[in-house]
Amino acid sequence: MPSRWPRVVLALSLLATAARAAAPASDPFVAVPARMQAFVDQGEIAGAVMLVASQDRVLHLSAIGQSDLASGRKMQTDDLFWIASMTKPMAAACVAALVDEGKLAFDDPVEKYLPEFHAPWVLAEEAAERRVLVAAARPVTLRDLLTHTSGMGEYAVTGPHWTLAEMIAAVAREPLKFQPGSRWSYSTAGIDTLCRVVEVASGVPFAEFMQRRIFDPLGMKDSTFWLTAEQAKRFATNYRRNPESGKLEPVTIHYLYGGAVTDPARPPLGGAGLFATAADVARFYQMMLNGGELGGKRILKPATVAAMTRSQTAGIKAGFLPGSAWGLGLCVVQEPQGVTAMLAPGTFGHGGAHGTQSWADPRRGTVYVLMIQRAGLPNSDGSDLRRVFQEAAMAALSP
Repeated sequence: MPSRWPRVVLALSLLATAARAAAPASDPFVAVPARMQAFVDQGEIAGAVMLVASQDRVLHLSAIGQSDLASGRKMQTDDLFWIASMTKPMAAACVAALVDEGKLAFDDPVEKYLPEFHAPWVLAEEAAERRVLVAAARPVTLRDLLTHTSGMGEYAVTGPHWTLAEMIAAVAREPLKFQPGSRWSYSTAGIDTLCRVVEVASGVPFAEFMQRRIFDPLGMKDSTFWLTAEQAKRFATNYRRNPESGKLEPVTIHYLYGGAVTDPARPPLGGAGLFATAADVARFYQMMLNGGELGGKRILKPATVAAMTRSQTAGIKAGFLPGSAWGLGLCVVQEPQGVTAMLAPGTFGHGGAHGTQSWADPRRGTVYVLMIQRAGLPNSDGSDLRRVFQEAAMAALSP
């Protein structure tokens, strides 16, 4: 009997080793949903999806809270969100793809493709009963639109079933707010205008072009301007906090101009019209981090990605965040501070009106995506929601 003990001890030791190997390692990202849950508990948001990725794989994906408070449906990691202005970098990538083909140039005047932008006027003075217009010193260029330095404002009038061409014809009648290239002023209509340029230069409807050139090759299977009936079941409800009761209440998406999320007659507006999942957004930014390629599919040339993700607004105060500049369709962090303090210089990305955020850090090779549907935040670009998510993600990535 005693001679068997060494073999028994060895067997038990091997079993213990195998058990330890099979046991899941502690999740370094466990604090991400835990810290974000506080905002659900406080009634700031109904729920959220958080994603962290490297250049080639998803490192963390979690969901908290509910996607619909009325039904009690739990938030799922594949739920769809209105990503609002996070659409803009994807629209810019469509322009960039045509630049790579030689069909467009960033410094082309818009009027080359859209004659209604010929000889624009600039609003020099405005009072209750008086407006003074002067001629623009130069044409508006595609680069101006991509960097929000065109002087364009927003739509004075819209319709839920206007075509993209009709939307742009309407905004072209409005005077510029300042001389092209002289200042920075965010213009969603300016990005929509670029989408119409894509249609004219390519000869393909904008939504179809984006599907072929961005979504399909990147495997962004849920990204769309129009949700299907099945996708609508996974759509996270948009909320605003009632200042009197402090409770979250459903809110309509103004940018849809009265159209339903499933309405295919609504125009495909690249300024803020897309719905997507966190995973889809991450794939776009992985492509950008990889110099325009993902999974063997080349979307953009490396030099084009480099131009898009570096400052194009030297000498102009640009962006909503201190220490930031503007690339071609993207915000670029130059001097991290405040809500961007934990990000590396050169990090690029874009946020959305209802609190969503996406960043890609080329120094660390990481992507951060936060998906929420919360209107009326005091400062969605500098919100505590974004800061806490980014801090928790950075802490998990630290050695």
